[in-house]
Amino acid sequence: MTQVTTFAERLRAAVSDTGPLAAGIDPSGRLLEQWGLTDDAAGLARFGTRCVEAFAGVLPAVKCQVAFFERHGAAGLAALEGLLAEARQAGLLVIADAKRGDVESTSAAYADAWLGDGPLAADAVTATPYVGLGALSPMVDLARRHGRCVLVVVRTSNREGRAVQESVTALGVALEDALFAEIAEANRVSPGALGAVVGATLEPSRFDLAGLGGPVLAPGVGAQGATPGDVGRRFSGLAVGAVLPSASRSLLDLGPAEAALRAGAAELRDALARALA
Repeated sequence: MTQVTTFAERLRAAVSDTGPLAAGIDPSGRLLEQWGLTDDAAGLARFGTRCVEAFAGVLPAVKCQVAFFERHGAAGLAALEGLLAEARQAGLLVIADAKRGDVESTSAAYADAWLGDGPLAADAVTATPYVGLGALSPMVDLARRHGRCVLVVVRTSNREGRAVQESVTALGVALEDALFAEIAEANRVSPGALGAVVGATLEPSRFDLAGLGGPVLAPGVGAQGATPGDVGRRFSGLAVGAVLPSASRSLLDLGPAEAALRAGAAELRDALARALA
């Protein structure tokens, strides 16, 4: 039986080769206009191609915000399919920021869409756990079989989210820390099939992320306020490749020139590498 390489293993190797940064690909109407592109499926496709050409060989991964493609319906999803294929061919790991999650039967369909063999399949997909982490088991099972990862949205910087995530369970621990513990336990059975999304703008919680057993995606660098120094301090103690900081608007605002995008990504990547060393 062929052993499947996990997403966590591929991420560690990619970060070792390039550096610790994922670029968000978020083709909002504002950015499309700023880049001189039409706000339609054709504009989305050109935006995605330009991002792949700029970030390939410079960064280990890209994070595609699915909502900006979905707003254009079937044509927008077709543009996303093309982007995923281009990114894979360019050697980039791809995270689909789709924030899926539902009861088990629906999670099975989400798993087929984002973690199986279909045209939307990515190396990792984000998911929401607030219907219960166990309800995501079809996604986790398929991620394990295909060497992919479910990145569970545990700690976010938005005010509305904090009220829920910091609420205390009947066991006397914060809900977010209880979720971290569940992910760590699941990873003891299926190593690396689960990871977590943790806002880089937040001070650490009581859970030691070094014991998570899976990768941490840390959005919020740049426009949301987190600096490389913040990342280095808040995620200290994690092994190389265990945390993947992400920046979107602060990088994309440097476009549309490919050279400017590449230079900005390389500069931020190197600053993060120094901070996390």
